[in-house]
Amino acid sequence: MKIRILVLTSIIVILTSCAEVLKVLESAGTVPLTEAEVINGLKEALTTGARNSAQRLSLENGYYGDALVKILLPDEAKVIVDNISRIPGGVQLVEDVILRINRAAEDAAKEAAPIFVNSITQMTIRDAFNILNGADNAATQYLRSTTYNDLYALYKPKIQASTEKDIVGNISTMDSWEALTGRWNTLANSAAGRLANLKPVNTDLNDYLTSKALSGMFLKVEAEELKIRKEVSARVTPLLKRVFGSLDNKTAN
Repeated sequence: MKIRILVLTSIIVILTSCAEVLKVLESAGTVPLTEAEVINGLKEALTTGARNSAQRLSLENGYYGDALVKILLPDEAKVIVDNISRIPGGVQLVEDVILRINRAAEDAAKEAAPIFVNSITQMTIRDAFNILNGADNAATQYLRSTTYNDLYALYKPKIQASTEKDIVGNISTMDSWEALTGRWNTLANSAAGRLANLKPVNTDLNDYLTSKALSGMFLKVEAEELKIRKEVSARVTPLLKRVFGSLDNKTAN
């Protein structure tokens, strides 16, 4: 009986010591991350970044007021800007279109977050560790490479619905775009336009706008990822602190 009690006491002491050691190791950040922690931490980081980005871009002037993501006219329409004086009221038409295409992107961004979140399901254990130990934008690049086509297919109808929706004065973004390009193409196809070698503009606005809107979104997601990697204050959950804190320890060593 005494031997049994002694054995039980020893086991309790050992287990208690292990628990205390584990707590010390955890506080020091030296306990290896589990696979589940890494993949869940990366998913949480991507979800946080996507939600924050979509929320900011969905605000009024989220695109239009941010020089980094503001959507300008398509490259094909540069000829219009270069010859804007040829179109009556051309300057105002151009600015109206630029404002409206950005408003369309802001409107579509309101529904972007769930699309991103639903797409963050393909990540494997290997992907997660490669991202964790990769470049500062590794998670964003992974998200772009694995979800872009699906996001595009889901996002474009929202963009199209937005460009066709009346925003101000019963005029939609598409109405404004067609007014601009219609006047220009009339000029370009005229005898004077052909003599001046002017070219009509036939850009697919919804395709262009979807691509630009997604590029802006990924740019913001990348900025969010960098914050989580570099700024402790941006790690708003214990899991993010533990997973990305492991990178701090590697840097310090």
